[in-house]
Amino acid sequence: MSGFEFFDVPNFLLQKGGVLPVARLAYRTLGTLNAGEDNAVLVPSWYTGTDTDTETFMVGTNRALNPEKYFIILANLLANGRSSSPSNTPPPFERGRFPKITYHDNVRLQHSLVTERLGLKNLRLVTGWSMGAGQTFQWAAQFPDMVRAAAPIAGSARTASFNKVFLLSLRRALELDPVYSDGFYDRPPINGLRAFSAIYAGWGLSEPFYRTAAYEAFGARDHEQFVQYFWEPFFQRCDANDLLSQLWTWNNGDISDNSTYGGDFEAALKAIKARTIVIPVDLDRYFPPADSEYEARHIPNGECRIVKSQWGHMAPMNPGDIPSIDASLSELLMD
Repeated sequence: MSGFEFFDVPNFLLQKGGVLPVARLAYRTLGTLNAGEDNAVLVPSWYTGTDTDTETFMVGTNRALNPEKYFIILANLLANGRSSSPSNTPPPFERGRFPKITYHDNVRLQHSLVTERLGLKNLRLVTGWSMGAGQTFQWAAQFPDMVRAAAPIAGSARTASFNKVFLLSLRRALELDPVYSDGFYDRPPINGLRAFSAIYAGWGLSEPFYRTAAYEAFGARDHEQFVQYFWEPFFQRCDANDLLSQLWTWNNGDISDNSTYGGDFEAALKAIKARTIVIPVDLDRYFPPADSEYEARHIPNGECRIVKSQWGHMAPMNPGDIPSIDASLSELLMD
């Protein structure tokens, strides 16, 4: 957890009401800003992800996001355990009292970091996976004159109803564990987290992934052992309140839910000026290509490029799928 910095904004008003006495954004930068100040790339984190995870799966000298060429800003999502979160915020907003956070709040805080502390006037590219994609769409619609190119990967500009059914099942898995105690637990709600993990395993990857026993690459002999070896440790490292807070943000994602667009989703998409490549995965159960194609169709300079992968939503973590994703990022960066 070493190496990242904090950007604090006092008395941070929240979109859905309330205020954080201090909104703390954890971030890290890689590379160097060039003389023209036109090589800055912003990469917000995804659900449960951190700046470290973003660097691991999206950045490298052999990748499109090359820190030897670009000034890369890795921003941590509010409630991810590094930025302001239920698990690290002092009373009266600790644990179950942590306020509701939107993508709009996250992007406004990131904008303050980028403009006030880093002194940037524009971003060459904003990109991110999953909830990082939601923030990418939000950036492009919220600050259209600042974003030169955008690449939302396996995410959406508005969370769809089918996606929300999945999120509801996750929320109930945690909240119905008696140990959870309305967010004021004395020990982690392990049974809830185990149920949460099993649900996630079924949605995060595709049917062909399991049919072809691709989980054997993780040292698992069957689907149940895969959940036990991979998914349970993955989520048991997380604080339950942090998971639920990020879940609320995901559930309420909608780039048009603000005073600028008044709920007009197509108007919000049409306001995006950035050259945009929307990158869905064909077997992603959260964010199906049909939604991505609709979004790209209404972005004036947008297109949709579908990645084919049995890894479904988890394709950006699969080395075999990285070249097709990086090809689009490289194209946007070279424009």
